[in-house]
Amino acid sequence: MQKVKGTALVWFRNDLRISDHYGLFHASKSYEKIIAYYSFDPKQFSITSWGFKKTESFRAQFLIETVQQLQLDLAAKNISLIIEHNDPLERIPHWIESEKIEVLYFQKEWTKEERETEERLRSNLPNSVEIHAAYDQFLFHPEDVPMSLDQLPEVFTNFRKQCEKNIAVRACYPEVERQETSNALQETFACPSLSDLGLNEISSHPNSAFPFKGGSKAAKERIAHYFWGSKKLSYYKNTRNGLLGLDYSSKLSAWLGNGSLSAREIYWEVRKYESEIKKNQSTYWLIFELIWRDYFKFISLKHQDAIFHLGGILNKRYEWENSPEVFQNWVQGKTKEPFVNANMLELKKTGWMSNRGRQNVASFFAKEIYMDWRMGAAYFESQLIDYDVHSNYGNWMYVAGVGNDPRDRKFNIRSQAERYDTNGTFQQLWNQQNLFE
Repeated sequence: MQKVKGTALVWFRNDLRISDHYGLFHASKSYEKIIAYYSFDPKQFSITSWGFKKTESFRAQFLIETVQQLQLDLAAKNISLIIEHNDPLERIPHWIESEKIEVLYFQKEWTKEERETEERLRSNLPNSVEIHAAYDQFLFHPEDVPMSLDQLPEVFTNFRKQCEKNIAVRACYPEVERQETSNALQETFACPSLSDLGLNEISSHPNSAFPFKGGSKAAKERIAHYFWGSKKLSYYKNTRNGLLGLDYSSKLSAWLGNGSLSAREIYWEVRKYESEIKKNQSTYWLIFELIWRDYFKFISLKHQDAIFHLGGILNKRYEWENSPEVFQNWVQGKTKEPFVNANMLELKKTGWMSNRGRQNVASFFAKEIYMDWRMGAAYFESQLIDYDVHSNYGNWMYVAGVGNDPRDRKFNIRSQAERYDTNGTFQQLWNQQNLFE
């Protein structure tokens, strides 16, 4: 196909990779010159209505590392990445004008803040700019799902069975080729530091279950280890509820969260593993978890801003508390439950918490101390390295009884601790941290 003698701008959002990337692939096929753009939007590092930063140091550091890797990956393809710490609503129109950009590509988002940003950006751009926004973060593409959004089941199992029966996962987009013409801009760009973002510097904790760096290179190294090196994928279903160590779960959620790895890439790597090494319940279960991730995305697509409302998607009315003292005791690991405390201290010290831990601390927060679940969800957003808006708020609604749990379950914290931390090793490891503060 003949390329247009023009310039395309690819605006990176939560899709920080060059492989399996809709915008890069189509821009490279159609335009002679590509420029990439990413902004550390100041709004993402502001103080929330709950009184803490929207994004804290652990998640921000992982993001910085991811963007630094993206810059290297793009440079290898002869594509400049503009990196700024400004409002993209102001800066994207500036670059479109100064670089005479004719077309803008970006990943389509639908949650409130991202949607409003897109709507305002569109109104700030001249009509001559062609815009291509595409859904590019699903395992099952929305166009392929065998039901309308109105018909989307409110129970996960029904959704999973219909999708598994009727949908083929699409192939990954080929990695963008090296561009022939020089795309380099005169300016050089660097990522802001944590202090530039108004955050405290951090160091890796020796007991962290997630000591990994951000970026597509680290993501692929993790797959190489977990799938092909250790072959721990073959045991995933049996170990995924673990609490200690690097390999009790795949840990791929962090790279999925900011899009330095796509769900399709993981899916097809699992299929390759199944054909070359072994296919069993564990290999299926990793795909099962990818489908859960998709489900929460479709739920938020269906219900839109209701996922952020106190009554959730069920619009249920409960009496909720919002005591700052009770909230801080939960955050600081000073509740009556040692298992909750250990998990909250792990999150505070490392930016990571196991899936088992998340379910328990959220259940305690919403169903034992009856705190406004949105406070807990916002704190997770601030702290978790692997934060994903749809999974985070979907899971919090689910546990709080205002989402997609048809049984409205409540965790027995003591029983959970006995089952998953039988010897108390995890609790001892983290609760002793409080002794030194």
